[in-house]
Amino acid sequence: MAKDDYVPLFETRPVKGRILFRLFAASIFVGICFICVYRVRFLPVEGKVERWTWIGLFLAELWFSLYWFLTTVCRWNSVYRFPYKDRLSQRFEKELPGVDIFVCTADPLIEPPSLVINTVLSVMAYDYPPEKLSIYLSDDGGSDLTFYAMLEAATFSKQWLPFCKKFKVEPRSPEAYFRTAFEPVNDPVKAREWLSVKDMKLRIETTTKLNRIPEDIRKQHKGFREWDFVSSKRDHQTILQILIDGRDPNAVDVEGRPLPTLVYLAREKRPQFHHHFKAGAMNALIRVSSRISNGPIILNVDCDMYSNNSMSIKDSLCFFMDEEKGDEFAYIQYPQNYENLTKNELYSGSFRVAKKLEFPGLDANGGPCYIGSGCFHRREALSGKKYDKGCKVDWKRLNDNMVEESVSVLEETCKVLASCTFEQNTQWGKEMGLKYGCPVEDIITGLSIQCRGWKSIYLNPQREAFLGVAPTALLQMLIQHKRWSEGHLQIFLSRYCSLLYGHKKIPLKLRLAYCPYNLWAANCLATLYYVAVPCLCLLKDISLFPKTSSLWVLPFAYVAFAHRVHSLGEFLWCGGTFQGWYNDQRMWMFKRTTSYFFAFVDTILKLLGYSKAAFVITAKVADDDVSKRYEQELIEFGATSPMFDILATLAMLNLFSSLGAIKKVILEADHSKVLDLFGLQILLCLLLVTINFPVYQALFFRKDNGRMPSSVTYKSIVFASLACALSMY
Repeated sequence: MAKDDYVPLFETRPVKGRILFRLFAASIFVGICFICVYRVRFLPVEGKVERWTWIGLFLAELWFSLYWFLTTVCRWNSVYRFPYKDRLSQRFEKELPGVDIFVCTADPLIEPPSLVINTVLSVMAYDYPPEKLSIYLSDDGGSDLTFYAMLEAATFSKQWLPFCKKFKVEPRSPEAYFRTAFEPVNDPVKAREWLSVKDMKLRIETTTKLNRIPEDIRKQHKGFREWDFVSSKRDHQTILQILIDGRDPNAVDVEGRPLPTLVYLAREKRPQFHHHFKAGAMNALIRVSSRISNGPIILNVDCDMYSNNSMSIKDSLCFFMDEEKGDEFAYIQYPQNYENLTKNELYSGSFRVAKKLEFPGLDANGGPCYIGSGCFHRREALSGKKYDKGCKVDWKRLNDNMVEESVSVLEETCKVLASCTFEQNTQWGKEMGLKYGCPVEDIITGLSIQCRGWKSIYLNPQREAFLGVAPTALLQMLIQHKRWSEGHLQIFLSRYCSLLYGHKKIPLKLRLAYCPYNLWAANCLATLYYVAVPCLCLLKDISLFPKTSSLWVLPFAYVAFAHRVHSLGEFLWCGGTFQGWYNDQRMWMFKRTTSYFFAFVDTILKLLGYSKAAFVITAKVADDDVSKRYEQELIEFGATSPMFDILATLAMLNLFSSLGAIKKVILEADHSKVLDLFGLQILLCLLLVTINFPVYQALFFRKDNGRMPSSVTYKSIVFASLACALSMY
């Protein structure tokens, strides 16, 4: 195409309101400066306790100010991306590249086969030439039940794919579709096909719920013989089966159209070899797929994150195949969305502000981080290639690679690529594929790709590209965030810290934009101090804030009030509700005082040479009525956990301090003097009590199984009482 005739395949637009946001940020910065001046100018000179509590609060405020600055950097130049699929079809319909799709699962008990195959079927049914699609399932659980479900999915796809195409089904996960669809009784032909597909789906679900594979079914496919040699899911040979060979002219659906290639892989596991979890599974898939289909584009999704938008591939190709800028992009990252969120987002699982404001900011600064799922990769970038400005992709040439070997030969050849010993003395896990040695290997992998010169794109289309399942119990959510924040902190304290690793490789703003996520866990200390110490000082008659009659109260009031009002405005603008924002503030505090604290402690213990933490977190709640309480938006506390001990103790501490403050105001002859001296501290305690209202309900009033365990109630009262007594000593 001539340069003068060039029309881009995507558009980049700045987020509206950037000038107002910058003015607001400047005003907050001025308020922070006044707060710092106040803390330095009025530092107590008498009283050791007063002086050190003052200094501690000042340090906490300095930390909050630094963290605010880092998050502001993320949003300074936010942009939105808009692909043009019609232009893509006009220019490249005959040259669309092959796409390899990786689905990863690890445990058939936690991730049931019925869940896995719904995701597999949803990506098989993309609105894309099926002969150019190859779907690979990595089963790190090595389960014959999962393999059986894949066989059923291969058969089921022959009806499901034409059904989706004929009736333009969305979403294309059978489970998600039939959960909301209504039977078309007015159209006998469509109704008959609809019922036949639904019956097939029910048969799959019924058979995959069996705890063993019947002998008559085992005899129907040679792949089941592999399990005759399996000792356990941690000790077995490579199991690789090509269930649908897209090259085979007989591999067609009920209407005669070709089917995508479908491959099952359980890589070799041996006790003496580290398997590197999901990163190891992904690297094995990269090698195996390079031998079978070698699609230049790779999509990876978690097994519980089904495709909700059949046009996602073409949306992504608008960036990869753009003639002017497409060669710069290594990956297109979509946000993680969840289908089971309550109206008011009980556990703050939508990340709506991050998706609409923070990630677009990362995009403008050089590209979003890779978050491990819902991401389209350029194969050569994921495999370790450095960006070369002079290298232009010839998509037509890439499509000419056709493998000639038979299925049986390919299966045997590829087993070696997924063996335990293949990676020894190679660059896999270091410079090639996903990196090893970190719980959040996806983040450091994305960072290393960007440091090799590549850019990335964040795309958040109007119809969500992928939908998963959010935690339905508080402990599940807290444990999830502990794992995330612990991994991020380990990155910050390692050689992969963006400030150091990205020096002279990526823009400074992008290096800074990684820090708010890497420092999640570090927020715990300042938050715990601010939640506990002012309340205890209130009982000891130590004032930590300006008098309400003083002008110095204005910067504190402005920063606190304006920041929260701005937060509420952002949340509502992003489509949330007031109650949803309030729940978000509650979960913000819960995570910082529990998940982040344990993540911080775990990380420090590991740095000191301890392989395990000094505490044990209990399993998640699994009662039958948890889902019902979740739908009613009742927080689930029904388990004993050190995290709940902290939440309950802090809640009781704030309650006791508030009651003590109210008593002080009532008994003091000069009420106005007490309110003038301790007004901000009393207000802070009352706000914390209000946020903790569901905790008090769970401690004292609820009778269902989601209430706080009695042992947690007793411990929290004892610990809080002891803390209050010691503070008044």
